[in-house]
Amino acid sequence: MTTPHPALRLSDRIAELLTNPEAVPPAWSSRPQWRQSLAHGAPGIALLHIERAATGRGPWEPVRAWLSVAAATPVTSGAESYLYYGAPALAHALDCTAQARPGSYQRALVHLDQVVADDAMRRCDAALARFDHGDLPLLAEFDAIRGLAGIGSVLLGRSPGGEAIRRVLDCLVRLTDDVKHDSRTLPGWWTLVGPSGRPDERFPGGHANTGVAHGIAGPLALLALALRLGIEVGGQREAIRTTLAWLERWRENHAWPYWITPAHLDDAGHRRPLPPQRPSWCYGTAGIARAQQLAALALGDHHLRNDAEQALTTALADPKALAAITDLSVCHGYAGLAHIAHRAATDALPRNADRLHSATSLLLDTAHPPRTDPDVQARFLLTTAGPAFLEGAAGTALALLAPAAGTTPTTSWDACLLTS
Repeated sequence: MTTPHPALRLSDRIAELLTNPEAVPPAWSSRPQWRQSLAHGAPGIALLHIERAATGRGPWEPVRAWLSVAAATPVTSGAESYLYYGAPALAHALDCTAQARPGSYQRALVHLDQVVADDAMRRCDAALARFDHGDLPLLAEFDAIRGLAGIGSVLLGRSPGGEAIRRVLDCLVRLTDDVKHDSRTLPGWWTLVGPSGRPDERFPGGHANTGVAHGIAGPLALLALALRLGIEVGGQREAIRTTLAWLERWRENHAWPYWITPAHLDDAGHRRPLPPQRPSWCYGTAGIARAQQLAALALGDHHLRNDAEQALTTALADPKALAAITDLSVCHGYAGLAHIAHRAATDALPRNADRLHSATSLLLDTAHPPRTDPDVQARFLLTTAGPAFLEGAAGTALALLAPAAGTTPTTSWDACLLTS
């Protein structure tokens, strides 16, 4: 039996401090998105308690309390909802509960399944109309946070045999077709806005985003996860290969730039070396390498699998890249990296798995250094980063849980990260 890492005590202590929704400071609980945001509110904190209860590390009462907060107002659907807000966010949390306690929340899930599927179909209709018109996409059309890749992860978990997930996959396949714009041949996910999803004068001519959160690595991961489950639409394998080839074109040693701009295209023959950048889930090598590993597993490509795992292990051993990380968050911090390394190690070739397990241990040591008081650290984290999932304490505790315990997650909570 694996000896738990001391970081497990930090995870436990954060959960204990987040047991009661009423104890959350009004500075957080009064925010407009508090009840329905997976990233910044109650559904994300519920995920922590769901996984703990499912593994036997915590009671079910906090789960019910946090889900009650999430469902206390009418659930947002339609254009204002996405994986991290509204109906899909609540559907993901309830589905994780039902995985551990079959039969629970079934009426609510049946309703949410239909709501999410209907919204996905409307989004696909809009995307297809855009394709036909020849316009370039917004990030919110296809990305993991607000777009089809994220909503597709909910459909893949809840209704893998349904029409909606196939429509989503069709749209993401078509997204990988090259487009002509201003005499340039560009990847189909090139957008004229900045990485924030809004017009940005720093990005004249737009950009192609590489990351999981807002870029093409999110659709790549969903296409691969679906293929691994035997869900395939026309052109899916070719779309995966096209995306992988584009990412390979822009990789520098073990790292990828966060985005490609027209300046990159003009300087493609003599590229400048990448500056040190954090190898995060949202942007950077960790998220992209995990998506590449999932694609390799889906395609049965041994060489690509080894390449992805080598990229991840190299990035996690790069002191300059790790020095760019400044927090513990699941989004772009040490806990998120530990979770990705642990997930990747489970699927890795033996020689790479050993290195990834070692990297995971070192990341856990950094997240919770030896002889650190978990109560002091947990309270400091709640004060400085807040209680939320994506960038706060709940996500940190959840991302540390399986790596520190030396186990595999019991629920598919990290489907919202497209890492499984």
